[in-house]
Amino acid sequence: MSLHAESPGRAPTAAVIGLGSMGFGMAQSMKRDGLEVVGYDITPAAAERFAAEGGRAAATLREAVHDADVVVSVVVNAAQTEAVLFGADGVAAAMKPGAVFVSSATMDPAIARRLSEQVEALGLHYLDAPISGGAARAAKGELTIMGSGSPQAFAAARPALDAMAAKVYELGDAAGTGAAFKMINQLLAGVHIAAACEAITFAAKQGLDLEKVYEVITASAGNSWMFENRVPHVLAGDYTPLSAIEIFVKDLGIVQDMARSERYPVPLVAAALQMYLAASGAGMGRDDDSSLARLYAQLSGAKLPGQNKEPDKA
Repeated sequence: MSLHAESPGRAPTAAVIGLGSMGFGMAQSMKRDGLEVVGYDITPAAAERFAAEGGRAAATLREAVHDADVVVSVVVNAAQTEAVLFGADGVAAAMKPGAVFVSSATMDPAIARRLSEQVEALGLHYLDAPISGGAARAAKGELTIMGSGSPQAFAAARPALDAMAAKVYELGDAAGTGAAFKMINQLLAGVHIAAACEAITFAAKQGLDLEKVYEVITASAGNSWMFENRVPHVLAGDYTPLSAIEIFVKDLGIVQDMARSERYPVPLVAAALQMYLAASGAGMGRDDDSSLARLYAQLSGAKLPGQNKEPDKA
């Protein structure tokens, strides 16, 4: 959609906090759609890259959000989100009245509810808006956003949401619901990656042609989106991090904590989490999550493509 057709006056201003692989693409998508976008990242090189691509980079968090109608936080977890809001340079004290804070981090729903209450007590809006789709879709403005919050929060965030996402689900009028939906997604994603890595390494142990295994499985009932997306990393022997092992150490840990509080059994999550923990403990925590295949290979003696190739840390 074009903002100019809807907003003949000043274009909405968005601040993006966190210009990593996801946040950079989200900022670029908003800029492409006509928003005025200011970016901030704790790493100066990330902010410089955004400025080089035509964006405006801020030197501090508060500078980034001072004039923003929408503040999109694309950090890793609840602790970082809380620091962005209420830390030493926290944005909650600098945002203008009526602005909306859009939280994209994956977190426990209870924490999302607490942060929402704190933000809204200051005369601001809070949208619980975890994301799915990966860096490529972020760059195209084709994310899926699982949103929950007040109608006012959705209305304030709408220009940014429409620019960043192909699908925006409005899942409820209270923060925490979006976070809960995201945790269901992460439960499945984490288990499916583990299953895909287990399967392709088992195929290697059997001496099968892995390229042919990929071709057959992706045309068969055993296929999954994660098998189709992650196994090519294994076939290429390239574990450059697109989504790191540590993400699922965190996310499946949250799922397990949520389930324990509800006295709900999650045995598949528990098994998958142990594999991510083992991979992290083996030094692969910052590598791509398809590195679970490397762990299975180490445990079994299976031979995978490019086994001696180190992941690109650049």
